[in-house]
Amino acid sequence: MSDGDRALESRDDPLRERLISSEVLRRSRILEFRIDTIESADGHRSTRDIAGHPGGVCVVAIDPDDRVLLVRQWRHAAGQALLEIPAGTLDREPDGSIEDHAGAAARELEEETGSRAGSWRYLGAFYTAPGFTSELMHLYLATELEAVHAGGLQPDEDERLELQPLPFDDAVAMVDRGELPDAKTIAGLLLVARLRARGAT
Repeated sequence: MSDGDRALESRDDPLRERLISSEVLRRSRILEFRIDTIESADGHRSTRDIAGHPGGVCVVAIDPDDRVLLVRQWRHAAGQALLEIPAGTLDREPDGSIEDHAGAAARELEEETGSRAGSWRYLGAFYTAPGFTSELMHLYLATELEAVHAGGLQPDEDERLELQPLPFDDAVAMVDRGELPDAKTIAGLLLVARLRARGAT
């Protein structure tokens, strides 16, 4: 279905909520926090607390030894360190547009793992928490990895990361045991595992 078809279908959806007004409470480097007043098809009005987000990318990166590259980092909101696939936020350009997600995926892979991929495959996109944020996460599979030595991209100044490559099957088993509670990591690993089982990777 094309974007135009989706927009037309959305306009005809009986569940569609019409935006009446929007009050921006705060804008940060990444997020825009606002209260939207909406009107449902039956005329009822209510408010929605929204965190506007430019979107992000995440990468299932598999090296020549069939290890998936995971990064461990402290997540303040979760109150713990999480083991995750490499990921990052799309940058806003000076004109307000959002950067291309393919380029962002390559940048995040290099910054967080010190690797570049010779082969890329786009696996699709998903909303991370559509009840309150517009963040759309783009998922990629990266293979034919090579380490970047001198002059490679580095993590952002506020990022503290530990690279932890794991055999792909071991990482999927950790998902099955509930040991990787990060949603994008669960989605990415299980989707790639399903594609591999069908011989589609």
